[in-house]
Amino acid sequence: MLQQRTLKTITRAVGVGLHSGQRVELTLRPAQPDTGIVFRRVDLPQPVDIPICATAVTDTRLASTIGTGNAKVHTVEHLMSACAGLGIDNLYVDITAEEVPILDGSSASFVFLLQSAGIALQNAPRRFIRVTRPVEVRQGEGAAAKWARLTPYHGYKLSFEIDFDHPAVDSTGQRVEFDLGTGNYSRDIARARTFGFTRDVEMMRSSGLALGGGLDNAIVMDDYKVLNSDGLRYDDEFVKHKILDAMGDLYLVGKPLLAAYSAFRSGHAMNNLLLRELLAQRDAWEEVTFEDERQAPSGFLQPARAW
Repeated sequence: MLQQRTLKTITRAVGVGLHSGQRVELTLRPAQPDTGIVFRRVDLPQPVDIPICATAVTDTRLASTIGTGNAKVHTVEHLMSACAGLGIDNLYVDITAEEVPILDGSSASFVFLLQSAGIALQNAPRRFIRVTRPVEVRQGEGAAAKWARLTPYHGYKLSFEIDFDHPAVDSTGQRVEFDLGTGNYSRDIARARTFGFTRDVEMMRSSGLALGGGLDNAIVMDDYKVLNSDGLRYDDEFVKHKILDAMGDLYLVGKPLLAAYSAFRSGHAMNNLLLRELLAQRDAWEEVTFEDERQAPSGFLQPARAW
């Protein structure tokens, strides 16, 4: 049986929110089989649990926000991406503010936290959502067109193409494909940081956003070049971060996908729209488990390799 996974022990981190600039404490705790990933606002007078699911997403402007009632958690995608890359099924995420800490702007720190806590196998089968026919969402026309789709695939792979019309971005790789079965998430994807432009920062901060952002947790560009003194971590770091985000956004469906994802100029909003479209088309997917591990696709058989 291909088993569900949680953490062996508790692990913690302290940081600031990218947009709020608030100090936040994060505690990751093991959870029982079939719990899923549950964010818990422990700073509220009465703690509130927010289980992840596609319909729990309440806002997709600049990040993925989940919520229930008046309780929200912003910028969950990097932590969710690490959980997807390492195959974590069940987890409690205790958080003392309304935004997940940005840490270094990638998911590498979350990977380190999860792996340092250790990954425990549980006596319950992993449950997958297997896509059985193509599902696609599109917006815009011509130069403004963007789209995202899921197609059947015995495994999980993602391909993404960006188009930013910026000298620093255009000089790097514009398209990347990552297959969980043949690649190494921790090495190939996890270190890709979020990025932004100085021309947008003033506007964002006047709207109360990007208050915690800086060169230590994002790639920052002026009109011509990257301003970070250490440059890029990957030759194609920009598009790899879009893959990182997509893995986090798509894992908000609540179970690992067996599918091929491809996208052009997609983002948090379109990724969530794609999940909702998939779930609405009940004949386009099925829930499966693997009693015989040998029938499961590569990439899901073992807990993710270390760095």
